[in-house]
Amino acid sequence: MSFFAELKRRNVFKVAAAYIIVGWLIMQVGDTLGPALLLPGWINSALAFFLILGFPLAMFFAWAFEMTPDGLKKEKEVDRSASITHVTSQKLNSLIIGLLVLALGYFMFDKFVLDPGRDAAKIEAAVQTAAQKAAPAESEDLTSDKSIAVLPFVNMSSDEEQEYFSDGLSEELLNLLAKIPDLRVAARTSSFSFKGQNVEIPEIAQRLKVAHVLEGSVRKSGNQIRITAQLIQADNGYHLWSETYDRSMDNIFAVQDEIAGSVVDALKITLLGEAPKSRETDPEAYRLYLEGQYIGYQRTPEAMGKAIELFKQAVAIDPRYAPAWAELGYMYLWYTGAGNMPIAEGVALADQAIEMALSTGPDYGWAHFVRGVSLVNSKFKFKEGSEAYQRAFELDPGNAMIHSAAGFSAALSGDFENVLVLSQEAVLLDPVMPELHTYLANSHWA
Repeated sequence: MSFFAELKRRNVFKVAAAYIIVGWLIMQVGDTLGPALLLPGWINSALAFFLILGFPLAMFFAWAFEMTPDGLKKEKEVDRSASITHVTSQKLNSLIIGLLVLALGYFMFDKFVLDPGRDAAKIEAAVQTAAQKAAPAESEDLTSDKSIAVLPFVNMSSDEEQEYFSDGLSEELLNLLAKIPDLRVAARTSSFSFKGQNVEIPEIAQRLKVAHVLEGSVRKSGNQIRITAQLIQADNGYHLWSETYDRSMDNIFAVQDEIAGSVVDALKITLLGEAPKSRETDPEAYRLYLEGQYIGYQRTPEAMGKAIELFKQAVAIDPRYAPAWAELGYMYLWYTGAGNMPIAEGVALADQAIEMALSTGPDYGWAHFVRGVSLVNSKFKFKEGSEAYQRAFELDPGNAMIHSAAGFSAALSGDFENVLVLSQEAVLLDPVMPELHTYLANSHWA
């Protein structure tokens, strides 16, 4: 007789099946009663250990011993003609069927009666924990005096096409202030969402969670500009500071630094090191860059195509202007992703622009972010893309999109608590950007 047939004759397989079912039932009961009886967590671990330890012993006894009318005897002492293993086999069949019915009944009871209550309790506990974690951070930022939103400056020029210049100047000031240590600046998407709306300053500040608002106007005539800027304390509407600048376009960078420095003085911020300076470039290249940004934000195929041409003109005038190269690469990725250009061609052109941006501005955070977008979305190189996002975050942590990208990097490494923190901070930087709220929801889900 073969070994397999002998195992079957001695009912070893049926004993194994009955043992496994009984062991599963014991573990399920332990899982249910343990928390109810306030038993320590190691109780279930001990049960599992002894059940696993007992399995080979049960198999040994099923092989070496046999149940007879005279009681349990060693198998070798039982005459084959007097063996009743076939009777024991039928009893084991009935036992296994009974255990299966019992296990199925318990499974149904646990699934449809106990599980809903447990899941509801877990979800409620998780929601409360998340709310407790989120509340202190939001409260701290809401009460911080070191926060500001830069509203889009109003175009007072007779030429409506100069709108791009006032918007671009506002964004450049926003970016300049965002690089100042200890100062939290609301992101562009949030600040510019109030453009053209008749909303009071206190309401804007409340919705953007900032203590101060910088607003102003731009009047451009030929090569001359007049910029009026005023800093407002949101809770009472008082003007903390205001100034008017009459300058030529040749001095636009100095004007930006001057306005940013005045705001910093008004807020009494202690700077860590030298205040950041704007990137010098040819005035015409800068004008083309601002116009390209203004048009590109519309995200229509026609607008993106025109923005690409404007950025190309800007880098043709100043080949070392990293922001224009980075925006050109980013716009190529958007344009290609929308199906307006063959993928291989669009990604190749984007990568060329990104390489130029990084070679001319190796410490320009947005260029590293755009490189990460290309690596992740176009090439599916998540490790390299994550590294690019991390570098962008090191260089420009005040940018909401870069903040969110850093959260993506944390998710890839399994650091989900940090994902949640970074997603919350990104929303604080740009409270009205829908995508960031979606990322935050995904972080809670993760």
